[in-house]
Amino acid sequence: MPYFNCTQEIGKPDLVPEEFHGSKSQAGVVPSTSTAAGISSSRVADNRGESSSSETYKSNYAKLPDYLRSCLDYSSIVSNRYPVEIGKLVRLLLAEGLIQDKPGDIMEDVAANVVKELIDLGMLQEVDDGTEVKVPASYLQLSIVKLEKQDFVSKTANSPVRLAIRDDGRDIFPNVEGRLVRSLFIITAERRHDSFGSTGCLSRAYMGNVCGMRFLLVLDLDGKIAYLPDEVGDLMHLRYLGLANSDLDELPRTLGNLQKLQTLDIRMCGNLRKLPIEVLHIQHLRHLLMSKTFDDGEIRVPEGIGKLVNLHTLSGIYGGDGIARELSALTQIKDLGVKRVSEDHASELFAEIKKMESLASLSLEAERCFLEETNFTLFPELDAFSPPPLLQEFYLHGGLIEIPMWLASMENLTRLTLSFSYLWENPTSVLQLLPKLKHLNLWEAYRAKHIGKEFCNAGGFPALETLTIASEFLVEWTEIATGAFPSLRSLRFRCCLSLIFLPEGLQNISTLQELYLDSMHPDLARRLKGEENYKIKHIPMLKFCSAF
Repeated sequence: MPYFNCTQEIGKPDLVPEEFHGSKSQAGVVPSTSTAAGISSSRVADNRGESSSSETYKSNYAKLPDYLRSCLDYSSIVSNRYPVEIGKLVRLLLAEGLIQDKPGDIMEDVAANVVKELIDLGMLQEVDDGTEVKVPASYLQLSIVKLEKQDFVSKTANSPVRLAIRDDGRDIFPNVEGRLVRSLFIITAERRHDSFGSTGCLSRAYMGNVCGMRFLLVLDLDGKIAYLPDEVGDLMHLRYLGLANSDLDELPRTLGNLQKLQTLDIRMCGNLRKLPIEVLHIQHLRHLLMSKTFDDGEIRVPEGIGKLVNLHTLSGIYGGDGIARELSALTQIKDLGVKRVSEDHASELFAEIKKMESLASLSLEAERCFLEETNFTLFPELDAFSPPPLLQEFYLHGGLIEIPMWLASMENLTRLTLSFSYLWENPTSVLQLLPKLKHLNLWEAYRAKHIGKEFCNAGGFPALETLTIASEFLVEWTEIATGAFPSLRSLRFRCCLSLIFLPEGLQNISTLQELYLDSMHPDLARRLKGEENYKIKHIPMLKFCSAF
């Protein structure tokens, strides 16, 4: 049975209906071997104007097996306007039933492999540092077909519908009477920066209509809402509940009724500080995502969170309140994020984290780690810490006296963020030796005003693809050694207001596809337009923004 998608456009009362060509079944079939054979890779640039390219895209799409086509079609919905986090896409695919549950396999791993297969085929494109993806325009137009209103009415009588609402601020819920809406995506006018006299949040009446859609599998709200009604607990089929940026003060106790819920995403809900104890009743909960930004605070979870033994993701939790003892029961956790780590509990917390052998992603944030150079605390007890062996992603937010020696042993690490470290020593002397590191983000990590060839020796950072540097101190990067950064494709400078020189040797990095400078000093802008243009003219994508 095919799915239909409809969208409420800005300022228009009617829905814009769409149908998916390729979706033949609601649930995908997971093959035992790769199905890429016979499909031409289209990772090259999107050439919609060329008929030969168009035919290639059509042929590739037609050859896709059902399980890949249904996932590509669905990705076209959730990334139609904005790129989508890979982790979020994985969780949505599971909630929609597009990934078949196979005994012995972890469903998230199967879904992640499907996404990777689509990336390898060029049917999903990685964005920025590889954390988000989007569907290229040529495949987007193959996946989604506009329908006339009369066709939509006749075809959807007994078919499931996915509804995307780009709110115009008028607080009017669309008429979906008689439609079997299984998925609802709403982005508010405030989040879209398009208000038309908006009241600033979705009203109680609006949310009452939302919670009256009793057959929802997915409810994803992005933006402020007045409150979440108790009736949300009546959505007995719900598997995914996203409340990002909602600014809720509290969650209803009826959430405990959602026994099929797999994902609860309450990131960047600035006013929410604790979960209702009834959340502990949701035994099938696999992903609990809470605070994300530094100044967003932490969420206090109820005692007994260790009873949710199916959790794979737990982020945004406070490091104290005995959470270390709870972690010992959560043996399936692969993604953990802890905030406000302090001396009071660091030793006990780190001891438990070291035992989490399945952990693939870890975020640790020290208490008062952000704000400015003079207002932060050093990470406590970090010398005694040693990371789990399978860790692939590590985010460390807080002051450091020196680079921890155990970082050099993290041979499986593919992504690393050091933020507000304010190191006096060069962190890359250790980091450039990591064999699998693909993405490095140094956000106020290093106090140096000048860096040179020592930042990366010849052959250093052998796998690094994206490098982001944010520094209030950096004035000049003098030189890049020949043979350094052999795989680099994206170089980004963020908030480097004092930077006036880019390195000699940048022109020799042939793999570089993107250079991004926000808040660019006018002296640097003048040089890059004139006498130093030779350093960057080989880079296909240049994104500049002046700070003055």
